[in-house]
Amino acid sequence: MTKLSVNINKIATLRNARGGNVPDLLKVAHDIQKFGAQGITIHPRPDQRHIKYKDSHDLRQVVTTEFNIEGNPIREFVDLVLKIKPDQVTLVPDAVDAITSNAGWDARKHSSFLKEIVTEFKRNKIRTSIFMEPDATLMEAAAMTGTDRIELYTESYAVAYDLGNMNGVSAYAETARRAAEYGLGINAGHDLNLDNVQYFVNEVPGVLEVSIGHALIAEALYFGLQNVVGMYLNKLNQ
Repeated sequence: MTKLSVNINKIATLRNARGGNVPDLLKVAHDIQKFGAQGITIHPRPDQRHIKYKDSHDLRQVVTTEFNIEGNPIREFVDLVLKIKPDQVTLVPDAVDAITSNAGWDARKHSSFLKEIVTEFKRNKIRTSIFMEPDATLMEAAAMTGTDRIELYTESYAVAYDLGNMNGVSAYAETARRAAEYGLGINAGHDLNLDNVQYFVNEVPGVLEVSIGHALIAEALYFGLQNVVGMYLNKLNQ
């Protein structure tokens, strides 16, 4: 089955809005795993506007499933990941002031840089994933970096799905098939939600993991966190 990794950035955003420790980020991470999620994802940014670097260290003691840290591999981020040694690091080409992730890597243009970063993480036994657009022609270049996986940037799929365009998934399916030919594992994330996630994983072969944060936390306002985690697990199992 496709694993569910829950991005808890929005829990940290809510906490930071008032200061203090409500909601308790560590308790939420613990509970999400207790509810059945197979991973926790965080995306610390340089301004620490949601996940703080201290949170990253504290969560290492709480996450008993898969711990995935994603972000732009600036030196500060690389050093953080090497200290924590999560199960997986996902490399995202965020601008410093980006509100959210908005592009994938061009693995040809940035091949030397990515290979250097991937090598450093893999030398420390950290599985690597590269955030990428659904472009099958880039999969050979991605494989040449030495990465273990790619994470498909799914915003364009989500937009197409909302418009009723079911063909929006076809580029993702083609990219996943090409990635598999080069021995790359497939993750996916960004704007996946309860409405569109099942169709995506049914149509795109070999998706190992989805990372979902904003939509899941928003849906939890209506259905409750435990219920929503269960609803996603049901979607991913069908």
